[in-house]
Amino acid sequence: MWQLYYFPLCPFSRKVQLALSEKKVPFTLKLAYPWHDDEEFHSRAPTGRTPVLDNTERRLTLVDSQVICEYFEETEDKSPLLPGSAAARAEIRRLVAMFDDALFGDVTGPLLHEKMKKRLILRQSPDSRVLRQATRLLHDHLDYIDWLIDNRRWLGGAQLSLADFAAAAQLSVIDYLDCMDWSGHEQARGWYRVMKSRPSFAPLLTQKMEGLPAPRHYADVNA
Repeated sequence: MWQLYYFPLCPFSRKVQLALSEKKVPFTLKLAYPWHDDEEFHSRAPTGRTPVLDNTERRLTLVDSQVICEYFEETEDKSPLLPGSAAARAEIRRLVAMFDDALFGDVTGPLLHEKMKKRLILRQSPDSRVLRQATRLLHDHLDYIDWLIDNRRWLGGAQLSLADFAAAAQLSVIDYLDCMDWSGHEQARGWYRVMKSRPSFAPLLTQKMEGLPAPRHYADVNA
């Protein structure tokens, strides 16, 4: 069976969990904090980052969330997450890259550093300036999601796709950190509620980061 090395607030591990669950691929979870000296994990992760997906029976290890998702897109016919024409798939990949790179770089990554790493690892207080900047940039990204929802059924086009799961994975971490501000973003909020209510999302709502509790609204699919 596949084993996914992850930690609860890794948005890229969440993206993979969502994709595997949608495709009904069985897997187990193996907790791995990249900042710990875990020889087993680091022997499988040359970059020292999660997620890593390992299958000892097949002697196969997959590293990087997009590599993992593309592998199962090629090997599993169920629930395609890169549907449509070549042009449609290119647009989905563009959005996935934007959410993985820009949304993470602008918002999720800085918030994880300030509200998780500083609290649990560095024992420091968050920098309010960085938090304000991340919140401002979050609104820019939500504006774009609003526009996508105004013009398409789903973020990537007419069908649910990996673009939706990549964005939802990032936003779920921001929500866990109690940094979501939906003011003026009803389209994005409605879309996120739909994503949050999917069966594949339910396991994420039960995962807890030790030492960092989620806000009360986090597990409420109507919040």
